[in-house]
Amino acid sequence: MARKRFTAEEIIHKLREAEVLQAQGKNTPEVCKVFGVTDQTYYRWRKEYGGLKVDQARRLKDLEKENNQLKKLLAE
Repeated sequence: MARKRFTAEEIIHKLREAEVLQAQGKNTPEVCKVFGVTDQTYYRWRKEYGGLKVDQARRLKDLEKENNQLKKLLAE
């Protein structure tokens, strides 16, 4: 089965939903089961995107892409 790649916007939306579910009394494994991801994935998302808003995540992705392009140019 192929892995699903979530966009930054989808991840941030899922993290906000997870906060709501946890406030309603669900624990982390239950929340992960709802989203169909592992605990490890959830914690990695929270570490990387936890405090970001959607526009900030887009900016982060753009900067990472630009940085990789510049690294390739420098390596040539």
